[in-house]
Amino acid sequence: MDERFTAEERAALAPYFTNLDGPVFALVNLPEVVKGALFARYSRSPKSLRRLFLDEFLRGDGGVAGAGGDVAESARQRAEQLYERVFVEYGDDSVAQLGGVHLACEGASNILTKVLEWGRLMAYLEQSTRYIPYDDRPGGRFRYHVPAELGRELRERYVATLDRGFEIYAQWLPRMYAFYAARFPRGEGDSEAVYRSTIRAKALDTLRGLLPAATVSNVGIYATGQAYEQLLLRMRAHPLAEVRAYADLVLTELRKVIPAFLRRVDVPERGGVWSQYLAETREAIAGVAAPMLNQMRLFDALADAPPDEVTLTDFDPHGEVKVVAAALYAVSQLPDAQLLSLARHLSADDRAAVLRAYVGKRANRRHRPGRAFERTAYRFDVLTDYGAFRDLQRHRLLTLEWQRLSPRHGYAVPEAVEETGAGGDWRRVMEESASLHDAIAAAGLADVAPYAVSMAYKVRFYMDMNAREAMHLIELRTTPQGHPAYRRVCQAMHRLIAEVAGHRAIADAMMFVDHSTVELERLESERSAERRRASN
Repeated sequence: MDERFTAEERAALAPYFTNLDGPVFALVNLPEVVKGALFARYSRSPKSLRRLFLDEFLRGDGGVAGAGGDVAESARQRAEQLYERVFVEYGDDSVAQLGGVHLACEGASNILTKVLEWGRLMAYLEQSTRYIPYDDRPGGRFRYHVPAELGRELRERYVATLDRGFEIYAQWLPRMYAFYAARFPRGEGDSEAVYRSTIRAKALDTLRGLLPAATVSNVGIYATGQAYEQLLLRMRAHPLAEVRAYADLVLTELRKVIPAFLRRVDVPERGGVWSQYLAETREAIAGVAAPMLNQMRLFDALADAPPDEVTLTDFDPHGEVKVVAAALYAVSQLPDAQLLSLARHLSADDRAAVLRAYVGKRANRRHRPGRAFERTAYRFDVLTDYGAFRDLQRHRLLTLEWQRLSPRHGYAVPEAVEETGAGGDWRRVMEESASLHDAIAAAGLADVAPYAVSMAYKVRFYMDMNAREAMHLIELRTTPQGHPAYRRVCQAMHRLIAEVAGHRAIADAMMFVDHSTVELERLESERSAERRRASN
């Protein structure tokens, strides 16, 4: 498009576009509401985006307005009016995908962070327990959330119990650091900074199981208006007071940036009804399920038998054949059904050749094959400690659901805890955590009780993923710098795909899965980081 602007128009446009002549450019220095409205209008206009911005957002009665870096108030008002008409009146939800916000959420419990991180189409970064020690007392208190639902007596017991757990954590941190420093002396080629970071991460990894789920964290989120709306509707329907109160805080801040995107959230006949629906369905399934689940008490002995940490509960025995057919689809002119028939009649060697060609020569784990690998899927039932669950839960594009955290499934004890003599203190924290959980649940606060549970306790969850998602997850979470607990889970997933599902060619395509045992997980990663810093 040959677009010509006058000198006056170029001066007005310059603050808001990265270039004024090329066919590709970015928008800058504009409020989210204006950017979103501009793109919404763009889809129904023959004009170029820059011309549209001039004609419908910047022009005032006296000509071009807004030059000099400030968006004219008329542009903001027009954007608000467009959203009112398109988004609110007509319900075009895609418009709410056109503006986003970076949001910092601080002081959120590890129960709340899982709610914040539920949405698939959001980006998150959460404060890590492997890099941040929790031995300090800002404001005279350890960093954990105290639920508003607790009565006075339970609250006092809760605070006393969690304080003791944090005190034991703080006491053992320097001892655990000294233990690992003695076991793994600094290598000749490692700087003090690399060595110190590695040993510290190892000590924090080992002791994080002492921390309760009430431990607070900070989360950075980037999302569109539509994703935030969905998050807020779920939060407002949540049974926990912390989550509902946080929803109000989030909505208040977002309305300072993208108010037009969030008008439906607390409108009774719109967002109100939606949140009510979510709450009612949650209560309905719990009510229907209760008598059925009570029947399972007959099988408690079986249910309480030690389960495998990872179980492959569902897969397609013909999955590899279907992936081969899908790999042939884009390079053929045949319909899907005929390609599937062809793949079934190919020899095992021929199918393997197709998959080898489709996968290609992967130089690193980021080189992943195409969507043919989405033709088959695996469902894993996982029972591992809550700390490892927190890391795996962040893989949101796959399908994942978890059960309520409780002491029912027991807890993990790292070998180093016993070797250093911390075993007695560890078990004491676990027992007090379980007792507090049971007391809170007995008071009719079953949804609140998980706050008291230490992260060493195990939680059950499932992960359902196609082969392409499995490749990403398993290769990423088995890298040597990963936490031993989730490395073990993902190593088991890889073995189950090959040996139980029998999809050996798919498993072989995951060539960057690491099955090694690593003693200092962060060492090589810290070395690499130091080399990159030196090269810059």
